[in-house]
Amino acid sequence: MSDSRQGNRTGGCCGHVLALVGDHEEVCVSRDGVVAGAIGLDSARPSTQPKPAADPDAAPSVADRAGLMQVKVWLLGISPMVWRRLLVPDTCTLRELHGMIQVAMGWEGIHLYQFCLRSRRYGSWEVSASSLDVTLAELKLRRGARFTYEYDLNIPWRHEVRIEESRLTAEPGKAFPRCIAGDGACPPEDCGGPRGYLAGLDDASSWDALEDLHTMADILRGVVLENRPEVLRDEDKRWQLKNALERAKARERARGCPFVRSCSGR
Repeated sequence: MSDSRQGNRTGGCCGHVLALVGDHEEVCVSRDGVVAGAIGLDSARPSTQPKPAADPDAAPSVADRAGLMQVKVWLLGISPMVWRRLLVPDTCTLRELHGMIQVAMGWEGIHLYQFCLRSRRYGSWEVSASSLDVTLAELKLRRGARFTYEYDLNIPWRHEVRIEESRLTAEPGKAFPRCIAGDGACPPEDCGGPRGYLAGLDDASSWDALEDLHTMADILRGVVLENRPEVLRDEDKRWQLKNALERAKARERARGCPFVRSCSGR
């Protein structure tokens, strides 16, 4: 089956917001990566206006009325484990859960995807699967239930999704969904799946990588510490430095996108 880059179309919930909890602040991140304050998405800058007092007679929001589920998502076939823990409303659909996982993990949402649950596949029409517009509440998922989320169906990234808690109560005024914990860098897109990603990590700590570091350090020591700028006029030295730098950058990209619990609009 051929894959295609879906962009925002595969996300299905580009307007959905995922709250990331930091040590000192809370922010919301939209599906397209725009960072905004937890009270809205109209500006990425923190507002200087005082927050209006909560109206005790106001009707609760949809997030306040919905029950919450605590969900743990982790990548299969990767060690050390790459995982995220989310709090999501049970009214969210599988289409929306896809968007939440994409933001929390650090994926770009450019490939086809599907959920495999109870011997049934839920995905976009390109994969001839069942509709994604079914809510977690309708699926009647209990604590301990597990299912699979697959992203990039050419060389799939398989995530196991486990329901850790199914009957939590939302705190009034809190933004949901919310990523509350996690660890491990998200692999880069199109790196060859788990096998290619692990091979890239091995290369980043190989003898070849150390030799490139030695080459760069040796040339820069002559230029900076020994004050010999003529070193860079040597065509062979320039070629060695350029190639070593390019390989070092490629190895750094192969490490993936690190997990960050706190981010800001600054």
